Amino acid sequence: MRCDREKLLLYAVTDRSWLGEQTLSQQVEEALKGGATMIQLREKALEEEQFFQEALEIRALCHRYQVPFIINDNVALARQVGADGIHVGQSDMDAAEVRRILGADKILGVSAQTVEQALKAQAQGADYLGVGAVFPTGSKADAEEVSDETLKAICGAVRIPAAAIGGINARNVGKLSGSGICGIAVISAIFGADDIQRAARELKELARRTLGGNV
Repeated sequence: MRCDREKLLLYAVTDRSWLGEQTLSQQVEEALKGGATMIQLREKALEEEQFFQEALEIRALCHRYQVPFIINDNVALARQVGADGIHVGQSDMDAAEVRRILGADKILGVSAQTVEQALKAQAQGADYLGVGAVFPTGSKADAEEVSDETLKAICGAVRIPAAAIGGINARNVGKLSGSGICGIAVISAIFGADDIQRAARELKELARRTLGGNV
């Protein structure tokens, strides 16, 4: 599955801390019904077997909705379950090594906070960048903020599309207008919402209006 620019428009990243009475699969399906264009399964503390079973279930859901299914960090698991791709951070496996392991047909996303990191990721075969945190966020305790100027510089320096991440919600997404991004990656503004489907639908429409011709 290719990573076209429009697939980044509303990139939903999972977080178990918002589960409540629903399962993660139920929440993901609500996000998909609301129009999420890509799903990333992000698990930091789940046992490997549970992670494997959950990945299989959510992969099947994503394929039913014809949306790319990405796994965060765990390259071996991504191969094992047949994920559409992987997203790695700067402290994870080198992007070039990830590309070598997964092959040319899988989506590779890389986190970047500087122009140098972005150019390196592009040279190593990344299909897209996740740039942030663009706003203060509670989803990642060690996240460093990326200024408006740096976000614009990154988008202007690379040929591959970029999604902004970090603290994005319906109230501030408009501030990203003119930055050059192709989409927004969202965690709590979707999965922490009382009505996930409605939140996703509203964010997708706001993102489309904000980003205009970049999508």
